[in-house]
Amino acid sequence: MVAGQRHLQAVKEATMHANAAGRLIAALLSFIVILAVVGCVTPPEDHPVTSQVEDWRDEIIYQVMIDRFANGDVNNDFNVRPDAPTAYHGGDWRGLIDQLDYILELGVTALWISPAVKNVEEDAGVASYHGYWTQNFVETNPHFGDLTTLRELVDACHERGVVVILDIVANHIGQLFYYDINRNGQPNELIIGSGADSPITRTTEWDPDFDRRGVQAFTSLGYSGLAPLVWVWQPEINRVPPWPSAFANEAWYNRLGRVTVWGREKDACLTDGIITQAEYDETPYWGDIPACKEYVRLQEVRGDFPGGLKDLNTSLPEVRKALIEAFAYWIEAADFDGFRIDTLKHVEHEFWREFCPAIRSRAKAMGKENFFMFGEAFDSDDELIGSFTKAGGVDSVFYFSQKFQVFDGVFKHGAPTRQIEDLWRYRFPAAGADRHYGDEPQPNGATDAEGNGLEPYRLLVNFLDNHDLPRFLYQDDGRENAPCAPNGKCSTRLCSNADWKETSFCDAEEGRLRCDCDLATLRAALILLFTMDGIPSLYYGTEQDFNGGNDPANREDLWRSGFKTDGETFQFVRRLIALRKQLVTLRRGDLAVVWSSEHTGDEADAGVFAFERRYKGQTALVVMNTNPSKASETSARDSGGGDMRTSFSQGTRLRDLLAMNGNKGEVVVGADGALDLHLEPQSAAVLVPTD
Repeated sequence: MVAGQRHLQAVKEATMHANAAGRLIAALLSFIVILAVVGCVTPPEDHPVTSQVEDWRDEIIYQVMIDRFANGDVNNDFNVRPDAPTAYHGGDWRGLIDQLDYILELGVTALWISPAVKNVEEDAGVASYHGYWTQNFVETNPHFGDLTTLRELVDACHERGVVVILDIVANHIGQLFYYDINRNGQPNELIIGSGADSPITRTTEWDPDFDRRGVQAFTSLGYSGLAPLVWVWQPEINRVPPWPSAFANEAWYNRLGRVTVWGREKDACLTDGIITQAEYDETPYWGDIPACKEYVRLQEVRGDFPGGLKDLNTSLPEVRKALIEAFAYWIEAADFDGFRIDTLKHVEHEFWREFCPAIRSRAKAMGKENFFMFGEAFDSDDELIGSFTKAGGVDSVFYFSQKFQVFDGVFKHGAPTRQIEDLWRYRFPAAGADRHYGDEPQPNGATDAEGNGLEPYRLLVNFLDNHDLPRFLYQDDGRENAPCAPNGKCSTRLCSNADWKETSFCDAEEGRLRCDCDLATLRAALILLFTMDGIPSLYYGTEQDFNGGNDPANREDLWRSGFKTDGETFQFVRRLIALRKQLVTLRRGDLAVVWSSEHTGDEADAGVFAFERRYKGQTALVVMNTNPSKASETSARDSGGGDMRTSFSQGTRLRDLLAMNGNKGEVVVGADGALDLHLEPQSAAVLVPTD
């Protein structure tokens, strides 16, 4: 334990049991501790902070949920139940250290690990194995290891050329207090309302509904002002006041109750009196009603996250400073290279415009250049997602709109590839049009190899799935649980083309159905992931064909796979990563779409999509067919169109580095850059000049 931690622990022990009258003083003292101690922690001399990244576009991110990856130390296996999906399973940092060879074999270059901080142990029988229920901002989660082991993990990664990204949460803490609505000093489930002038509702004091006035106390005489906050002392599950103890100040929380609008936005705006019945009837989409859109954002930004996660009042200067100090501590303590920021859209833009520059400045002062911050704005609204990358914000965001519209919409559900180009236009707009994503480098933000700032729209983090979404291979039609046929094949027609039925099979170990056509769809999506611009992010287990549904089914134990490296998908991912590393155009090149199709039927170009990657005079052409059942052409002559045009000059000879179509020879570019290619279902070509 470093000196700073010992001092923090001493202050904790001295203040934790302070009575209500002394809590404000304790909070102020704790705030001084944050600034004077956490912000000045000096790592051991043999563990300096280092710079690792030349250009973030060169990196390939691999997301790991620590508890589900590898168990390397049974000594921290307390409250572990591997058979229970929502319990701790035993994965830890030591296990990750032990399995670095597996990660290196795959070829990834950046490791994104789940939050490292100490959490509330459990709530309502569900454990905090994921790490998002913070109780202590500056202490490690004992399930995963101590600070020495965490630093050993980061050092081991750096020694082998892998950078490490820490997942952080600035929006909320765990369920550490309840709203004492009935003022009886204990958490209850209540019936509130008279049934006359106020509706009768059932509420829990741990997680009451959103109230614009603040969560209100209620007695037999009616409402009686803001409900007091009561901090809980249950050390057996680490449900104790937060640390540093400044976070135990009730003024540091918004106190409005949990978000209630999701999935019912328009109805909520009507019932909560935000819009009139006429507005409700006349406007189909709630987002087109300004007052309703504003109300939804109010709840998202200031409401508690459902499940009792208490929303910090990040508009307060003292809260902002405390969070900056707490997270800057982890850069210095463990030498992290970047932050993945949880619940980005649930915090106001002004906070990020203060937090991000401050963290960059602190990292640079420590000797950490090119520190990278990217966030999760879990939303389909492309403009909202992009707004967090504008001036002073994060370096990048997860490209959620692409996940929904492209990887799901086009690859899984057969939408036309024109949908890809239409979405990408908001990153590469026509002259005079608005760009949804930041088009100016962030000051002190991500840079290229020459030290030039990189605009956020070039750095979007692309992904097929993650811990909050069903796996890409998950099928929501029930077939993952269907019985296997006696011949080991799928027992019903599952694929897009009946001829593919006999290539479907049942997984012997899992007892669940897998179809070759599903895997072909995955491979096609992976090709786009690893050849488009931005930064690819792969969720652990994708390489092992994991196919779990919604949380917690999508958080499988990787060790159950045996860490096999000879599977077809593992080898395919490995090959794509190697190709991205081989071609600088795929990593750093600008992107220009040269073909997309509005067709999904029998037309010649149905499912075809093509784009060029251009970097310093070099060009690579990526052409793919997303159609699951028919071969297609880069031509629309059958529907009144022409052939695909590229930027290559006539006579240029191109070779295909993927060779998925059995074409190991060369193709020659025609007049005006024309190129007529034949592509088998769900296949692709990556073409580069032969000379």
